[in-house]
This record gives sequence, C-alpha cells and structure tokens, in this order.
Amino acid sequence: MRIAVCDDEEKFRTQETELIDKLAGSIDVIVDSYSDGRKLLEAFDKKPYDVLFLDIEMPAMDGITLAKKLRERSDSIYIVFLTGHVEYALEGYEVNALRYLTKPVSEEKLREVLRFVMDKSKSKRQLMIKVDGEETLINVSDIVYLEAQNQYVMIYTTSDEYLVRYNIGDFEEQLKSDGFFRTHRGYLVSLAKVKKMVKSDVLVEGADGEVGVPVSRSNIKPLKEALYAYVENSAF
Repeated sequence: MRIAVCDDEEKFRTQETELIDKLAGSIDVIVDSYSDGRKLLEAFDKKPYDVLFLDIEMPAMDGITLAKKLRERSDSIYIVFLTGHVEYALEGYEVNALRYLTKPVSEEKLREVLRFVMDKSKSKRQLMIKVDGEETLINVSDIVYLEAQNQYVMIYTTSDEYLVRYNIGDFEEQLKSDGFFRTHRGYLVSLAKVKKMVKSDVLVEGADGEVGVPVSRSNIKPLKEALYAYVENSAF
C-alpha cells in the first residue's frame, strides 16, 4: 500500500509520517511525504497512491483544491484531511473525504483510519486464475488454503475449490503481503483462517468445517511467530 502525506509544516509532516510508519509495523506500506501539493500531483501522475493525508491550509495550493485535482485522477483513493477547522468539512464532501483529523494527529484516530483502509483493501483484493481455459477472479479474503498436487494446485475457498495448473511457489509470492504462510512444502495457508494449532497440524475453517493442514517441523516456530505478528498487526 502506498501512502502520501502532504503538509507544509515540517514538524507536523514528520510526526504524521513517523506515526504511520509505527502503526503499519511489518505490513507492506510505503510512506512518502511532500511539503507542496504540486509535487504530490507530479508524483501521483507517475505512480498513484492509495491513501492521502492532506493538510488543508497550505500556501501554494490548499488541501481542498489539491484533493479535487487528485479526485479527477482517481475515484478509488482514500483522502484524509488534516485540519483544526471544522468549517472545511462541507467542502470535503465534494471530494468524498474519508475523515478529518485534528492536528497534531492522535495515534488512536490515525489507527482507526489505517485499520479501516486495510480492511477495505483486503476485502477488495482479487486473484486471477485460469480454470478450464477461462480467466476467473476469486477474492483473496475467501481463500482458506492452497495445496500442491503434482503439477497442479488446489485452491480451497470458503465456498468452492479450484484446481489450477500453477506452481504453489508462484502463489506464495503473490500472496505474501496478504497474510499467507507456507506451512509445508505443499501447503500455503491464510493466517486469517487459522483457528488453532494441534501438534504438527494447523486447523483452518473450510467450507465443510475445520480442516487440518500439515506443518513441517522446521516451520512450527516460524508459523507461531507469523501468527503472533498477524494478530498484532490486525489489532493495530
């Protein structure tokens, strides 16, 4: 996820950027900061951001004007205004602002915003696979686990199963930032679907109830660490 902070006051810009970095933890997040809205627009045109924290009162280009120009470029970005003046809220409706945060930004309020955006992003993420010669999209949040079967991979979701001709290592690379863990040479599990660990298995919630997925001996400790980190990041 790419996040940009635009604030002409250095002390606030630094505080906001450092706080986002702290709350993001090990989650794959890139945070860039800008003191001028025009520079942010130039950067956005080269590579768009997912979330924008914009100071409203800036000399060269105020945050409302900047938000309107950014909204012309994308309907899907999340815009959060940084201000101490509630009267700007009505103008924010024009650009579908997600929130207004009072400066200096509190950790609790920022955590709420990031948690909301993370949840929305995860629920929207889709994976494209080829089933019977046709391109099919499945929601990443629906995937329970994947199992390697010779030259194929069986994808188990909360409602279906898909047998595809892929390498499980390719899926591991694609899903590494979505909370998936390689428990065994032939298994890739969604940490969000894990219920508990039992000896050398991990129990996940499948379409037909709990399913045991094997965990290799060498992966038991790393899996526990990944689960603890996932729970901690999920709670922000």
